Amino acid sequence: MIEGRPLVLGGICVPFDRGLVGHSDGDVLCHAVIDAIIGGAGLGDIGTYFPSSDRKLEGVDSTILVRKTITIIEKTRWRVAFVDATIIAEKPHMKPFVDSIEANLATILGIDQDDINIKSKATDGLGIFGRGEGIGAIAIATLMSI
Repeated sequence: MIEGRPLVLGGICVPFDRGLVGHSDGDVLCHAVIDAIIGGAGLGDIGTYFPSSDRKLEGVDSTILVRKTITIIEKTRWRVAFVDATIIAEKPHMKPFVDSIEANLATILGIDQDDINIKSKATDGLGIFGRGEGIGAIAIATLMSI
């Protein structure tokens, strides 16, 4: 994490004094969701479609990549039915932002907010997350054939 950079999770700017470093905007939640969707369709991983070596993606808003991911899976006749994701962070406390993140991702994914579940976990001071050196996210996606 680095000072002076916005913290973006699920496309929502979370007030905090540091943000995540990444080739794109560093939105680890969007990246986890993308990986879950692409993996669920059996199409590889995020790097297959959005490699960090692609200079055109430098600093890109990760919600744009989520939208592109939806287009990719629709071409192979899949759609997202449900997403469950966990943000791993000691600070900031994520609970106040979960509803906004769910609403934003649901809109982007074209699903009802009831079909997305975002939760957060702390590591009680342990590891890189507990020391505030980073934020992690894991996600699973249920896809339906169209």
